[in-house]
Amino acid sequence: MIQLRAVEKVYRTDRIETIALSNVNLEIRSGEFVSIMGPSGCGKSTLLNLMGLLDVPSEGTVSLAGESVVSYSDRQLSRLRNRRLGFVFQTFHLIADLSVVDNVEIPLLYRRMSGSERRRLALAALERVGLSSRVHHFPAQLSGGQQQRVAIARAIVGEPDVLLADEPTGNLDSSMGDEVMAILHDLNSSAGTTIVMVTHDERLAGQTGRILRLFDGRQVN
Repeated sequence: MIQLRAVEKVYRTDRIETIALSNVNLEIRSGEFVSIMGPSGCGKSTLLNLMGLLDVPSEGTVSLAGESVVSYSDRQLSRLRNRRLGFVFQTFHLIADLSVVDNVEIPLLYRRMSGSERRRLALAALERVGLSSRVHHFPAQLSGGQQQRVAIARAIVGEPDVLLADEPTGNLDSSMGDEVMAILHDLNSSAGTTIVMVTHDERLAGQTGRILRLFDGRQVN
């Protein structure tokens, strides 16, 4: 589903060059649930951004479903992200003055569909994460775990092939974190969604099918 070949990512300023990733070669197969682990600053989020087409490598190739996207324009990448990828972040990124259901509809605004169809899909996504009773609430009226479930509903409303989650339980207590993990496992097992999750939690990583480890921008397994 996602392939990286000889990928390097270098950040340069006038005075310094920082190598974020070096010679990364990996493949995420369709239907996998993979976690990425490593110390802070090792390149985990950079790697996830490359997989999610939010950034481009300095060297090497990134492919999605067997097709290299390195030469894609910004418009092509944006369309591909919207159609095939979903994103969940540690800090939720919900819009405070929009209701829960309106937050979930946001990715569908970039697709050609009616308002009634957008609403139907958003309500279905919220039902999937167990928030049918909160559709007209606002983010500030929800717990942290509920806000993350809204963020997951927003990520899956367009039925993406791949869900990329950057520390999705990082701001939650263990109980809420387990609820979020249960939803991710259900998406992976019942819907076949490919999931790549960055985490610092060995316990949660141990629940995934495979662990990729990074150290100083390099794979160590």
